[in-house]
Amino acid sequence: MTKSNNLNFLLILFSSLVLASCANQKKEDIKPNILFILSEDISTDIESYGMIAVKTPVLNKLAKTGIQYMNAYGNNSICSPSRSNMITGVHQNIINAQHHRSNRKIPLAKPYKPITSYLRDAGYTTIIGSNLVRQNGQKIDVNFKHDMLGKWDGETQFGLFDKKHEALPEDQPFFQQVTMHVTHRGDWWNSIREKSTHKVNPDDVALPPHYADNPVIREDWAKYLDQIEYMDAEVGLLLADLEAKGMKDNTIIIFIGDNGRCNVRGKGYLYEPGLHLPLIVNWPAKLSGGKKDTRLVASVDVAATILDAAGVELPDYMTARSIIKEDENPREYIYSARDLWDEVLEQSRAITTHEYRYIKNNIVDQSHDAHQAYLEFHRPAVHIMRGLKENGELDTLQSKFFAASKEPEELFDIINDPFEVNNLIDNPEFKDVANKMRGHYNDWNSKNHDFGLDPINWVNCPPPNAGDIIKWLEKEQPEVLDQMAQGIEPGFGKISRQYNQMLESKK
Repeated sequence: MTKSNNLNFLLILFSSLVLASCANQKKEDIKPNILFILSEDISTDIESYGMIAVKTPVLNKLAKTGIQYMNAYGNNSICSPSRSNMITGVHQNIINAQHHRSNRKIPLAKPYKPITSYLRDAGYTTIIGSNLVRQNGQKIDVNFKHDMLGKWDGETQFGLFDKKHEALPEDQPFFQQVTMHVTHRGDWWNSIREKSTHKVNPDDVALPPHYADNPVIREDWAKYLDQIEYMDAEVGLLLADLEAKGMKDNTIIIFIGDNGRCNVRGKGYLYEPGLHLPLIVNWPAKLSGGKKDTRLVASVDVAATILDAAGVELPDYMTARSIIKEDENPREYIYSARDLWDEVLEQSRAITTHEYRYIKNNIVDQSHDAHQAYLEFHRPAVHIMRGLKENGELDTLQSKFFAASKEPEELFDIINDPFEVNNLIDNPEFKDVANKMRGHYNDWNSKNHDFGLDPINWVNCPPPNAGDIIKWLEKEQPEVLDQMAQGIEPGFGKISRQYNQMLESKK
């Protein structure tokens, strides 16, 4: 080979290496799309978490090819406070977003911003909802001033998303948030069960010990699992759409529940069914699949995870942590709260570790069965159990839900007592554990101001002392109350409007 040929060969080789390097660099620089799926009102009641009688093949595959987080807990057990912490990366009671559907006219205090603002700055198209799922999946429901679409500056512009309903190839990189509304209690539950070709068999379900074993309660639980199977199929539609558009390979999928199941000790409570959430992250391009991660993670952490996946530096104020990287200082505990929900005010806090849960109830003179209007229409099990209680047919554990007051403190061994039956707070053998959990509670509050423990500002919240809907039904619509006592759901919308009109007329 001549000197000239040698030179030409070296130039070609060098050029090839440079081009290959640039191609690799370009590939690495491509930002991933992010599909964030929020399923409403589900605990870890999917097949891959061990729930029996339900089939969730799509989520099973996501978990098998992704990472399933076994110890994910909500920082709140109600939708809007939970969504507020997930979209900001800050505990809801730090940003004054702890009361359900409050502060809708109050801008977020500086320096807090929604993660969609950071994603836009990083070149992302932000999308809300999908036309492939029920109600277009476009629920936002956060407790600060916001608009669905438009720009954000936090002062005069409050838009959270750029567009709605569909992600297109030209939108890449995109962040798409989709709510799976079907699992939220609603009138459609009956029709979905009726139309299902593979109804969950009530005889196959396993009821927790806090529930009376009753045919109506079993049927209601089976109906709930039917909604989960429907939701699983909807997730399949979202994934198929990504595949059809050639976008699936470069998309990270994050699936989580916004809070626990709407039933006894679930949504609105700080027990395991209210706080323990399903959480799956699927990103085959970057993360090895088939792993069950046992670290303690919180709902607030999805915000940091989303920004981390997008290559966005996390703001210093965030209490969230990215869960897609190894954490040299993993969480020792999760801090959760329950505050105002419609007409019922609570000031309860929970500390969850790998082994224990500590609950501090700052308002004790109120039953868990508080006759909250929303829940009265969405928990047939409670109505059935009230009747059984009157007939002396509930055991001590099941009756406890209807006690007139709460215990000031509760402590449970969630490993050996996963249904949280035995309160260990006064057990001398667990004195050191109780003190350690109190220490975690005090530690969190020494570092953060908890707005939920301040006197409530009713101006920006639902009205207090809104009355007792059960007493109103007894007087005005006893036939509806009779239906509810049989476990029949008469429909919340129409009756609640009548009830609210009555309340307005008395102002």
